[in-house]
Amino acid sequence: MNLRDRIEYSAIVDRKPLKLPDGGRVVVWPIVTVEVWDPAGPMPRTVLSPPMGKSFIPDVPNWTWAEYGMRVGFWRLMDVFRNLEITPTFSLNGLVCDQYPRVAQAALDAGWEFMAHSYKQQPMHTLDDERDAIHKTIARIKEFTGVHPRGWMGPGLTQTENTPELLVEAGIEYVTDWVMDDQPCELKTANGPLYTIPYTVELNDIPIMSLQNHRSAELLDRTMDQFETLYEEGADNARIMAIAIHPYIHGVPHRIGHYRRMLENLAAKDGVLFWTGDQILEWYLAER
Repeated sequence: MNLRDRIEYSAIVDRKPLKLPDGGRVVVWPIVTVEVWDPAGPMPRTVLSPPMGKSFIPDVPNWTWAEYGMRVGFWRLMDVFRNLEITPTFSLNGLVCDQYPRVAQAALDAGWEFMAHSYKQQPMHTLDDERDAIHKTIARIKEFTGVHPRGWMGPGLTQTENTPELLVEAGIEYVTDWVMDDQPCELKTANGPLYTIPYTVELNDIPIMSLQNHRSAELLDRTMDQFETLYEEGADNARIMAIAIHPYIHGVPHRIGHYRRMLENLAAKDGVLFWTGDQILEWYLAER
């Protein structure tokens, strides 16, 4: 199927309103993404341009920039979520369970939802065997957690023409790669339905901080601006607001305080629910 054949057009103003429990108006979906960056290869993201425009491998400064998130930044984020009693979704490469078992175990012990983020950080279009990568990812996460992951995020939100069918075949129920709505939607596949849960490239620290190079408080400011509109609209028809971060970007000292204040501001509002992806999916299926 081409992309337009997979999804029926639906104007949000024409839909039957979705209602949240207990007078809820907006679901906030916090997502923490952790990835394995191979120091023997080119870095997926860079903070420091190569000297004279020539890249070198190993890329020590950019690899260790990301490594800081796993050694230090992740633990700051853990403290924030624990102190605010918020449970995020943990989006991870399958290799995280082997390369960073201390991090994966901490997320498991804290009760975070594990969402599959492929086996390693490599676009789906470049894989030699996409089906094998999907099944290997799910198998490793299930082996580590004892739970089959329900959700999938492609590296860089990438999918091939075959990805939706392969995900349903592997038992995945929802994806984040279709950033087109403020409510969940159903995708058509040859193997049955697959659901999209609203993810974000607007409240995502890679575009904001690594690509657009905004100041440290930008995610806080932009989130509260977006929330104001969704909160008003959510009085009549529930909205989902995802917030996506990475430990090497928002686990640093000059951003962690802004991130904490953002969650505190949201938690102080009536009608705000902090849910994981599987909680959102369960609610949506029941509402339908």
